[in-house]
Amino acid sequence: MIKKGLLLIFITSFSISFSQESYYDDVDLTLHGVTLKEALASKIIETHTNILPYTPGVWEASKITDINPENSDEVILIYGWENGVDQDITNDRSRDNRLQDSGNGDSFVWNREHVFSKSLANPVLIGVGSSRGPGSDAHNLRPADRTRNSTRNNFKFASGQGNSDRSSVTYVGPQGPETRGWYPGDEWKGDVARMMMYMYLRYGEQCLPTAVGVGSRQFTADDMIDLFLQWNVEDPVSEFEKGRNTYHENTTNTYAQGNRNPFIDNPYLATRIWGGESAEDVWGNYTSSDTEAPSTPSNVSAGNQSPSTIDITWTASTDNIGVTQYRIYIDAVLTAQTTETNFQATGLEPGTSYDIQIEARDLINNKSEKSNLITATTTADTTAPSIPTNITASNISGTGFKINWDTATDDTAVIAYNIFVNSIQTATTSELSYTLTGVAPSTTYQIAVSAKDAATNESARSNAVAITTTNGGSNGIDEVFISEYVEPEYLGSNKAIEIVNLTSGIINLAGYSIMRQRNGENDWERNNELFLDSGSIKNLIAGEVFVVINGASTVQALIDNADLIHENSSPINFNGNDPVGLFKNGELIDIIGDFNGGDRSFAQDMTLRRKRAISKPNTRFDISEWDILPANTFDGIGSHSSTLSSKKDSFQAFKMFPNPVYGDQVNFIVNDAATITIYNVLGKLVSTSKITKNSNVVNISTLTSGIYLVKIQSEKQYIAKKLIKN
Repeated sequence: MIKKGLLLIFITSFSISFSQESYYDDVDLTLHGVTLKEALASKIIETHTNILPYTPGVWEASKITDINPENSDEVILIYGWENGVDQDITNDRSRDNRLQDSGNGDSFVWNREHVFSKSLANPVLIGVGSSRGPGSDAHNLRPADRTRNSTRNNFKFASGQGNSDRSSVTYVGPQGPETRGWYPGDEWKGDVARMMMYMYLRYGEQCLPTAVGVGSRQFTADDMIDLFLQWNVEDPVSEFEKGRNTYHENTTNTYAQGNRNPFIDNPYLATRIWGGESAEDVWGNYTSSDTEAPSTPSNVSAGNQSPSTIDITWTASTDNIGVTQYRIYIDAVLTAQTTETNFQATGLEPGTSYDIQIEARDLINNKSEKSNLITATTTADTTAPSIPTNITASNISGTGFKINWDTATDDTAVIAYNIFVNSIQTATTSELSYTLTGVAPSTTYQIAVSAKDAATNESARSNAVAITTTNGGSNGIDEVFISEYVEPEYLGSNKAIEIVNLTSGIINLAGYSIMRQRNGENDWERNNELFLDSGSIKNLIAGEVFVVINGASTVQALIDNADLIHENSSPINFNGNDPVGLFKNGELIDIIGDFNGGDRSFAQDMTLRRKRAISKPNTRFDISEWDILPANTFDGIGSHSSTLSSKKDSFQAFKMFPNPVYGDQVNFIVNDAATITIYNVLGKLVSTSKITKNSNVVNISTLTSGIYLVKIQSEKQYIAKKLIKN
């Protein structure tokens, strides 16, 4: 079917005579988009016939493929830029090829940089020592100065300029929510981009560009990000890269892998797959096959304005082959792309004027002139949000309780909720819960909540709910303790420690800390003591848990439940032979592992979860107090089963059906309101929904066929079930 002005079938209308590496003779290079990506992936996987050992294979390959063309006794160092005349050896661009890292801590050596950091893959890249695996793929390994390699650490790549250094662009990472990324340098950014593209094709979901770079995937059909597409354009392929590719295709070379990096052979292949601005077409066949740009979109108009939306329409462009997409620019910023001749801009500010232009593109990425600029204005926002509903309280003690409510709706967006205690506004939050402290025992409080939008429109208050605190008496439990320990498979960074408060009152976290004993030897690492109140949370109410995660964690379940994110360093870089202690004012009160001895791999590649019957800490590790679960078990983080004993069971009547599901909906039966979170088999969060007794259907149309973990949580109770979608 042909839409007006838009050909859906392009390939049959013209032909391309390809002149490319013979390596690709059996690949249909007239494909585009994800289908071309899959064809190239099949090729590089099929021809990767020699899986090199990390040692000595990659060492020996690097000495050949990364040889300095100006000095055959040296290798070129990625991230370097200086010829060695200054006093800083860490920025050298080359190094004597005999000075490979011996593991003795020598500074003036080079080692092998995993450009796609091992820990950022999921699962982590395996291939160390003499082993073989994704971590020993020579297309991802480059010689690097040992110190500069360490400085890069596992920071994600981010935009910058000049020589290699930490970027000003930040993300949630090893150093918390403002972790600065890593810029590889002007000379190396194209190399990095093409290596990341190769790793994505070769290892698929294990090596997502979104996991290793800071950028947007808004305009790609998968997890490719704009950062790498931009670097691929800005930094053309060098002869150095081409030489590496040629060596590795030829399996008569002892340390060759047999496959090539397609994006080194022709950077335009990335444009052909993922779009963006046109990279260099080394073969010349794509861009020379069609040199005519589409006509300029005309009759651009705007209408149906609301406080947050504008409907945009235009007349279709024409092209000698076919228009493949239109790009919408709002205030000169690329905002969206579509195959239609209409678009609704959303998420706009009320009462604001916007400049709008449209651009057309064809399959070869020829682009039209932008349309004439029009200006449209959203209407003012005079509508208040809906009234918050389902006000409840949990974790009630004699000194505090947690207030919860359902999301309010608005024609733009709710930005805050006001909490009223006995008709007095007491707090404001952007969350769907608030912890009230400083209350009196055996006292009833009237709690109401209102919602507020960005235009300061405020809803009416909800009906007040009476919450009565307990008498403040002790339940016999007087201290917090470690309730869960997550150590992922094979040295990954998805690590977490969970602490639970089963006392009857609020625990102030001041003075509480975590320390590690490295390898079960010597003393606690007191210079790396992590205080639990170093984040935004200062108190832990009754029945709540407190979760500390490694900043390099990539599993969404850990990130979503984190109360404190610590950099990828001690104590939250523990391994299975590192005892971890919970301290109060410097005194040990609970421990995972045996201090100074015992089983040196007591928790390697596993999750330990405190049994429900345990209600107090223990300064001597007793494995009988713990349930032992497989590595990469993340479903229990964020709640602890012992808290169920103090509440009614919301799930006595629980049902989830159908299962397996053959359609797009799953039905739930619960007594109380609950949150449904769905994770894929890698632990990545893929869906979150709220359900109640009467609104109990969850849409899963966006999920592909497969097995999922469904977590159903009400207050601090939860159960997890397996869901199969066919």
